[in-house]
Amino acid sequence: MMDYRFDRVVIKVGSNVLTRGDGRLDIARMAEIVSQIAALREHGVEVILVSSGAVASGRGVLPVSEHLDEVSERQLYSAVGQARLINRYYDFFSSYGIVCGQVLTTKESLMLEDHYLNQRNCMSVMLEHGVIPVINENDTVSVTELMFTDNDELSGLVASMMQARCLVLLSNVDGVYDGSPDSPGSRLLREVVPGEDLSGYIGETKSSFGRGGMLAKCRIAIQTASKGIETVIANGRRENIILSVLSDSYADVPCTRFLPAESGYSSLQSGTC
Repeated sequence: MMDYRFDRVVIKVGSNVLTRGDGRLDIARMAEIVSQIAALREHGVEVILVSSGAVASGRGVLPVSEHLDEVSERQLYSAVGQARLINRYYDFFSSYGIVCGQVLTTKESLMLEDHYLNQRNCMSVMLEHGVIPVINENDTVSVTELMFTDNDELSGLVASMMQARCLVLLSNVDGVYDGSPDSPGSRLLREVVPGEDLSGYIGETKSSFGRGGMLAKCRIAIQTASKGIETVIANGRRENIILSVLSDSYADVPCTRFLPAESGYSSLQSGTC
């Protein structure tokens, strides 16, 4: 039986994990992720889930319109898709006797103190009552200039706000490489220590369906680790990857682990972050 190292974690699932090759939602992958979160819950681990996939879910039921601009298309797909996405999560979690709840937010609302505190209180109450928060950006109302870079940025803010001990960023690659992940000679970076410079390793290529890329993930990972929160980039398509990276026996698990700064964790404990 596995033991886990953290009592509260934030798990971010990216679009390239939840989306099939045709751009539609991967239902089987969703079910597998929920199964792992349910296993964590059985061991007393509190989980906050930041999930992409609303646009992909909407794309699965609506034909593409040539008359819509990019913003209108995103609003349309996300409005329809977010309802489908949370219903899928609700049904999957219910099969394990777990209740989940939806939290939609915007970058602007997290910049306002009253809204920030209200959202933190909302998620605290949910966790206290055994409800898993499922968080996503509210794409239907987000203005381009005030959108999160992607859900990596949102998950980092949530991890800090909720004083999580670990943030897991699930992507479609194992982590950060010292070259192209497709090159046979590239080496996976297993650990990144505070202050380490990764600029020579990371390109600016963005993911197929998400708004960010590895550069954005590393920036968020470094920022989050500096606050004392261990951050992991891993391949969300690997079997049981969430359980593996969070277990006590994680040494051989392919991923990149950003080690937390001790001073940052002290600040989190004292509530000054």
